[in-house]
Amino acid sequence: MKNVTVIGSGTMGNGIAHVFAQCGYAVNLVDVNETALQKAIATITKNLDRQIQKGVISDTDKNNTLANIKCHTNLAEAAKAADLVVEAASENEEIKLKIFKQLDEVCPAETILASNTSSISITKIAAATKRPAKVIGMHFMNPVPVMKLVEVIRGYSTTDEVCETIMDLSRKLGKAPVEVNDFPGFVANKILMPMINEAIITLNEGVAGVEEIDTVMKLGMAHPMGPLQLADFIGLDVCLNILRVLQDGFGQPKYAPCPLLVNMVTAGHLGVKSGKGFYDYSGGNKELVLSERFRKKTNISA
Repeated sequence: MKNVTVIGSGTMGNGIAHVFAQCGYAVNLVDVNETALQKAIATITKNLDRQIQKGVISDTDKNNTLANIKCHTNLAEAAKAADLVVEAASENEEIKLKIFKQLDEVCPAETILASNTSSISITKIAAATKRPAKVIGMHFMNPVPVMKLVEVIRGYSTTDEVCETIMDLSRKLGKAPVEVNDFPGFVANKILMPMINEAIITLNEGVAGVEEIDTVMKLGMAHPMGPLQLADFIGLDVCLNILRVLQDGFGQPKYAPCPLLVNMVTAGHLGVKSGKGFYDYSGGNKELVLSERFRKKTNISA
């Protein structure tokens, strides 16, 4: 396996391209927008520079990594010779099904098709192709160059051979792969998203403020980041979409998203990527946004 195509140049896509390229793979990075691709290369370059500053890689490693990445706006051209395709487009079922149907038409028969989806059924994605045995989930964690975990999700028809290939490949990338079965949210988000949702419910009910909730979870549970800040980091729209997948998939009310989360997404307050969520990031620093609104409700002193 030498040629890897990564679809989507956003936060996850550019991180996945970075890791593969740094490990010596030839990477075709695909996006419909040339500006997005330029931004992705700038992000990868910045992250490589950070690795140099930490003494993790050399200048030569950086140059080789960037040389291994080619950018494309034409999916068919980028994927026609791929040994592996990793889809990292928006967490939208309709978009993913359309992409996989197209990939099935343009990729060689032996190409493995993987999705970085964080919640959508691999079996359903595979059903959009004529090669369901070669479709698998490869769920990286954010930030991809730093986080070790890869959830490897077997669809209903995924073969043992394909699963083992992706497990081995993940290890070659320096990751720690964990094999899981195809259920809504898999393992990571089936556990994480209800916790984030409960933190938002706790805020909405006036039990405590934003900073107080995050501090309890950081200091009391040894979490490196509080759940509300983490939600901002993931993207509140992504959190909402995953909760809806869980709610639809399991049909249980415990997965119903908090109305506050729904309202914030509707208002366009999506977290870090929009500059404002539970915290305000527009000034370059993290500042509380919702604390004043909920301080009166909780009687928390300033």
